[in-house]
Amino acid sequence: MRSFFKIFFACLLALVIFSLVAFFVGAGIIGRALQPDKPEVGSKAVLVIDLGSPIMEQTKESPIAELAGKEDANALGLYDLVRMISYAKKDSAIKGIVLKAGYNVNGFATNEELREAIVDFKKSKKFVIAYGEYMTQKSYYVSTAADKIYCHPQGHIEWDGFTSNLFFIKGLLDKLEIQPEIFYAGKFKSATEPLRATEMTEPNRLQTTVWLNDLYSHLLLTTSEARNIDTATLHALANNGTIQSPADALNNKLIDGLRYDDEWKAEVAKNLGEKADAKINFISASKYNKAADYKKDGKNKIALIYAQGEIVSGKGESGQIASDEFKNLIRKARTDDGIKAIVFRVNSPGGSALASDIIWREISMARKVKPVVVSMGDLAASGGYYISCNADSVFADYTTITGSIGVFTIVANMQSFFKNKLGITFDRVKTAPYADMGSSDRPLSDAEKKFMQASVDSIYYTFKSRVADGRKKDIVFVDSIAQGRVWTGTRATGIGLVDRIGTLQQAVDCAARMAKVTDYRTREYPEQKNLWEQLFGSSSSSDVKEKVVKEEIGETQYNLLKKLKKVQTLFDIPQTRMPFDAEIH
Repeated sequence: MRSFFKIFFACLLALVIFSLVAFFVGAGIIGRALQPDKPEVGSKAVLVIDLGSPIMEQTKESPIAELAGKEDANALGLYDLVRMISYAKKDSAIKGIVLKAGYNVNGFATNEELREAIVDFKKSKKFVIAYGEYMTQKSYYVSTAADKIYCHPQGHIEWDGFTSNLFFIKGLLDKLEIQPEIFYAGKFKSATEPLRATEMTEPNRLQTTVWLNDLYSHLLLTTSEARNIDTATLHALANNGTIQSPADALNNKLIDGLRYDDEWKAEVAKNLGEKADAKINFISASKYNKAADYKKDGKNKIALIYAQGEIVSGKGESGQIASDEFKNLIRKARTDDGIKAIVFRVNSPGGSALASDIIWREISMARKVKPVVVSMGDLAASGGYYISCNADSVFADYTTITGSIGVFTIVANMQSFFKNKLGITFDRVKTAPYADMGSSDRPLSDAEKKFMQASVDSIYYTFKSRVADGRKKDIVFVDSIAQGRVWTGTRATGIGLVDRIGTLQQAVDCAARMAKVTDYRTREYPEQKNLWEQLFGSSSSSDVKEKVVKEEIGETQYNLLKKLKKVQTLFDIPQTRMPFDAEIH
């Protein structure tokens, strides 16, 4: 009888699994059959680009949302968005672009490449109108590429200058009697400051002042050229707090008018040769992306590998640069004879020193076989620079944050916390003096502290050597520009950390020239997950949990929680990470 039930339930389980697979496969087939491959753009279409939508490096497809009929199912990646705008420039169905300029969550370099694409689009003589109800400075920066900038009469436009806020928890650790024992190399290596100080150290204040003013100068210069206002006047507007209302922005020529929703749409209709109240054929970027045929098709392939997120050892999670995954991706591109060159797109604040070296090694191996070009996004700092420095050519945007060549490691001494706060004590037996080195229930001995610092110094020397070899620089010179210091793309070009300022598309073009191919297409990695992987993969459950928590406690509290959680990842493992998550407003 027991055997019967075993067989029965095994068959029942198999039937359920088969039914589920058949259901999802069938749903996918039916969904694709019901939906046309390419949506109709229609006539006199106006492309809408929402600056409030997060723009990742790589397009994230969502077959589940597509099956549900959601129009904006796929989150567009920057490279696809830029190429799509270029295609729209020549598409007779697209008559203009509207920028929804509200709160902009994207990084400076991302906005820079998007703005360049808008400027290029305008060469077609098609109109570009930007409109916002609450326009942040990053949204305004992109909007300066438009022919006209409008704001809601009762809205708001930020023009206050930039600030960088850092998050310090030393006071909290002191109250809890937790003593982090910190070892670092590089006087500017400020990633550990939140744990060992209550405010910025002078070296960090200096470097932050320099790179933040570089970003601000880029905003001033770009706005000056676009709006025909000298930079001194723009600077004074921020210093004096002049822009307190949309009317102030209009009076000082930052914008072209105050418009309600119906009024700016009436102007769009006029540009289309229609009546003011005519229905406008607005098309979202996500929908147009399905209709636009902008991707090259060629015999040869150029691998485009997107490395976005923190660098971690092993398998990692979604949104991380995991050493196991990326060493295999780079190796796959290296050994594929059909791939003639590799473009490595890096957008990372760094992370594990060991994982960075594993990825560096694969880049070095690939470079011996075929051209390797690095394109830096918003961040390519510390470990992000480690994995970039050995390419044949390195591209960055003006506002890319890079450098931060330095190392640190942290060991948590929680003895007092356990004893005085929790009433917990520890004891042990060991067979060698250092068998328990790094245990969180006791402080390090003087000898152990020397071991830890020696390890950090050794990794720092290796890091500098990698940079010196890859950039063909003397290691003494590398040390002078290293020390954990952060640089913008502009300054990194001047000191040789970067070869040239350029977009991802220009990096792809460079790789093609180096490989001496004209007939090519890009092959993107990591490859998109299919329906089954998205339904049952580990990333899908983590995405759901993140969404639930964020909705429950709010965006601000969720970001604070993430920062506290991230502190845990900094302990015990040598890190090549940029300064601790500076928030720029």
